[in-house]
Amino acid sequence: MSSILPSKIFLTKGQGYHKEKLASFELALRDAHIAPFNLVKISSIFPPHCTLISCEEGRPLLSHGQILFLVMSECATNEAHRLISSSIGLARPNDPSFYGYLAEHHAFGQDEQQAGQHAEDLAAYMLATSLGKDFDLSEIWEEEKSLYRISDDVIVTTQNITQTARGKEGFWATTVAAAGCICDQA
Repeated sequence: MSSILPSKIFLTKGQGYHKEKLASFELALRDAHIAPFNLVKISSIFPPHCTLISCEEGRPLLSHGQILFLVMSECATNEAHRLISSSIGLARPNDPSFYGYLAEHHAFGQDEQQAGQHAEDLAAYMLATSLGKDFDLSEIWEEEKSLYRISDDVIVTTQNITQTARGKEGFWATTVAAAGCICDQA
């Protein structure tokens, strides 16, 4: 039996507004350029030796209707003026032979910076604990280098993709953030 192992991952985001919640979600997927695929949510491992590519690089590698494995965060509201956010945080160790983590986070009332930082911190925490380290993230964060130092030889970099939106009277607002997986054909 062959395994399905992503060789590339792309990050994307989108938002949608509509009077119907489902249509709002569909419009957010379209904005994120992932609507024409059969989406299958997966858990949050960034595989060893996987390459992060742009959404623009990833789209031509996909065929409409195919199954697209992804880590996805979504949030929706029908309350006017309510701030919503969806974010994916990515934590990758300096050793590409070890896996990283993708963390999905959605929130009400958090702006792009707050939601994105929360998702990055969550991904870094999950990676650190998978390595047997459980400590306060503020103790391993090196502000001047913008990285987490888990040990002398394990350095973790993080990034995020975050979408925010504000509710509108009479409409559903939906946000999505996703990490789409490109799997090589066997």
